[in-house]
Amino acid sequence: MTDVERQTHSEISIFEVAGRLIRGWLGTFVPRTARVLDYGCGYGRSLAELASLGYSDMVGMDYSPAMVERGRRTFPGLDLRVVRALPTAEADASFDAVLLLAVLTFMPDGRDQDAVMDEVRRLLRPGGTLYISDMPLQTNDRNLARYAWEAPRFGAYGIFETDDGAIVRHHDGRRLETLLAGFEVVATASTSISTMNGHAATGVQVLAHTAASCGRAHLAIATSF
Repeated sequence: MTDVERQTHSEISIFEVAGRLIRGWLGTFVPRTARVLDYGCGYGRSLAELASLGYSDMVGMDYSPAMVERGRRTFPGLDLRVVRALPTAEADASFDAVLLLAVLTFMPDGRDQDAVMDEVRRLLRPGGTLYISDMPLQTNDRNLARYAWEAPRFGAYGIFETDDGAIVRHHDGRRLETLLAGFEVVATASTSISTMNGHAATGVQVLAHTAASCGRAHLAIATSF
C-alpha cells in the first residue's frame, strides 16, 4: 500500500462507509472478556463504541500516525498503535476477535488485501471471530459506469478513483470468498450506508470464525452483489 493510499483510508470518516456495528452479533459471538483488535481503526471511534458496551481488552492499529495521535487525544483510555509494517509485533493467536471496518475497500491492490488477511489469520486464536464491514459491487447506473470506465486503467472491475482522488475497490462475491478462505461464515447482512461523498450505497457485513482447515468460504448473500 502506498503512503497516499494509507493516508486516504485513515483521514476520511470510515464510520459512515462501514455502517454501524450490529450489536446483536457482538453480544452473541464476542464476549465482553474477549481481546479485540480493530485493524485500520482510524482514531478509534469504533473501539470507543465497544468500550461503551463494556469491552476493555482492546487494541487499535492504523497506518496513519496523525490519526492514532488524534485518537489518543480524543480517547485517552484506548490502546492505539501505528502499524509500521506487516507482520505486526503481536504474537500469533493473540486476539479473540478482529474488526476490519471499511479497510479492504481502501486497499485496491489485491496483494495488500491478501497480506492483511494473512495477518488476521495469524493473529486470531482458534475459533476466533472476524467482523468485516465493507463495500460490495453496487448496482446503480453511476457505479456501473465508472466500474466499466476504470477497469482498463486498474486492470480489475470494481476499482475506481473517487471525485476527490481516493482509489477504492468494491468487491464481487467471488473476491470476498477468496479473502475469507480459511474462515467459516456464520452471519451476513446488507446495510444501507452513506459513502464519504454523501451518496447512498449498500454495504456488506460479514461475521466469520476461524475454521479448522483452510477452504473456500461461501457467502449466502453473494448473489446480491
